[in-house]
This record gives sequence, C-alpha cells and structure tokens, in this order.
Amino acid sequence: MAMNVKKGDTVVVLSGKDKGKQGKVQRTIPKEDKVVVEGINMVTCHVKARRQGEESNIVQREAALYASKVQVVCPKCNKATRVGHKIEGDKKVRVCKKCGAEL
Repeated sequence: MAMNVKKGDTVVVLSGKDKGKQGKVQRTIPKEDKVVVEGINMVTCHVKARRQGEESNIVQREAALYASKVQVVCPKCNKATRVGHKIEGDKKVRVCKKCGAEL
C-alpha cells in the first residue's frame, strides 16, 4: 500500500492519546506502514549501561504509529486534508483535496 505521508510533512494525529496534536514526520517505515512523528507517541525506554563507568538511565523517545492515524496538514489552508495526486507534465504532484495547493 502506498503511503501518503512523507518525511518532513506536518501531520495531525486523528486518534489515540495524542489526538489533535501536530508534529513533523521524522521517519517513515513503509514496510510496516508506520511513521515516527516529532513529540508524538512518547514512550519511556530503560537504557542499560554498555561500558564500565557509564550510567543506566530512563529516556523519553518517540515510538512509531500507524500512518492511517495521521493526516497531512496543508501549508496553505492550514487544515488537515486528504492527499490527492495530479500529473503535471512528466511529474506526479501531491495536492491538497480542500484547496488544491501543492503539498
């Protein structure tokens, strides 16, 4: 299945504990149909000391969430929108379904 979300896109979360929050996509995982969004879906990880003298600690980091749970925010109309595709010459371009602006 093709993903409509790309790295660097601003997205809004549609469901879950972070519903309504916006963030920038840091990484996409097309094989699993997941995305990692900056500041969204934070989890606590216990990091074990690897070398002697190093300390173990607890870190907060972003976990991946399903791409279907996020929607791209149009930079022009600033609304969450579905992604449409338009062919301009020899290039396929992503467009906003609400205002028609290029994403």
